[in-house]
Amino acid sequence: MQVVYERCCGIDVHKRTVVACAIVPGADGQAVKETRTFDTLTAHLEALAGWLQGLEVTHVAMESTGVYWKPVYNLLDGRFAILVVNAEHIKALAGRKTDVQDAERIADLLRHGLLKGSFIPSAELRALRDLTRYRTRLGDERVSEINRVQKVLEDANIKLASVATDVMGVSGRAMLDQIVQGQADPAVLAELARGRLREKQDLLQQALSGRVQAHHRFMLAQHLSHIDFLEEAIARLDQEIAEQMRPFAAALEAWDSLPGINQRIAEIVVAEIGADLAPFEDAAHLASWTGMCPGNNESAGKRYSGKTRKGSPWLRRALVEAAHGAARTKNKYFQALYRRLAARRGKQRAAMAVGHSLLVTGYYLITRQTKYEDLGGNYFDELWEYASVVERKVLSQVAAGTLETSNEHALAILCRRELLEVVNGVPRFQVPLIARWVRERSPFSAELRDEDTRSGKTL
Repeated sequence: MQVVYERCCGIDVHKRTVVACAIVPGADGQAVKETRTFDTLTAHLEALAGWLQGLEVTHVAMESTGVYWKPVYNLLDGRFAILVVNAEHIKALAGRKTDVQDAERIADLLRHGLLKGSFIPSAELRALRDLTRYRTRLGDERVSEINRVQKVLEDANIKLASVATDVMGVSGRAMLDQIVQGQADPAVLAELARGRLREKQDLLQQALSGRVQAHHRFMLAQHLSHIDFLEEAIARLDQEIAEQMRPFAAALEAWDSLPGINQRIAEIVVAEIGADLAPFEDAAHLASWTGMCPGNNESAGKRYSGKTRKGSPWLRRALVEAAHGAARTKNKYFQALYRRLAARRGKQRAAMAVGHSLLVTGYYLITRQTKYEDLGGNYFDELWEYASVVERKVLSQVAAGTLETSNEHALAILCRRELLEVVNGVPRFQVPLIARWVRERSPFSAELRDEDTRSGKTL
């Protein structure tokens, strides 16, 4: 087997130790293996780096084991070419199972060029990831605390959530603070309402008439205090993220221009994949890495679940949230796409599909350095109407033997969407032949065949 890297090392990473197996040419030209075990303390990892430099190792590979690979990677980065490999890829190849055998196996696979490194962002992006992911966790905790407030109110028979849209809004928070301080008069509490909520005074008084006990006030005080702490922490994180996002302003603006993607979601996307999308060969690879492309699991005529379980959960969650936001935008393409898919595939699958489309659209905005232009909410209606007209015209020309291929756009639509129907007396058995004839004579025939090959379509 061809040797790609003459001097390489495979590292099996654990919490407290790392096992390193180096493969280097011997005095007789034959490969020599040397294995050592090091602790994961900084001084011992420096000894590992020195040992590898002494052997003139050029390439290092390791599995992405939890978070334990990060200190090893951070210390060796810049000294060697490092591949952090998905453990599933190595597991698929035979061989196992002791720590020494693992390290030797990784080194041997690396030596022959059989390993593919995972996408490891720069140090700046890794720092941004920590900030955005922590902010997301704090946001989840804030939501949990608000739910706990709701439970306490229900236990006290306070039905504020039945009247107010947001219990933690300006009006709701003022009422909760007064309840904590001991105010029990529903009329006094209802007077704290602001805006349109003041129009519901009678209903508010009924909702605020409960049986609030001392322990209810104590619990509410604790929950509200924690919510305040979380909101202050989130505000500090927002400020720090905005400061570190300045070098990525162009990419941030491109993602923020898409429907459903706000500033916070755009920051998450940039932190997860960066502004330079060169590590991803195309939009399909980016979607696969994200976990936004459900698989086609079919065998022996039976179809099984194609649900994706891999990918970046942080990015996938943000894109699905953006998809739900895009579904609420009026007269926009993504809203039309969501409604079209949700009607026949369900809301969850529609959200995943729209999130995938948002990701692909953003990829092309970044790589082509262009601006987003919405196709409009009536895009599919116009497309169907236009395709139907073209369809009738082309098939009538086929029946008369006068078909011309000058209308390239029309032929492309027919071939790509397979909208051919039996009209104007064309026999049904001739339709596939007509479609093939149109495809072969279209100026876009080669391009269309390539698209169909990628998508799995055949005529």
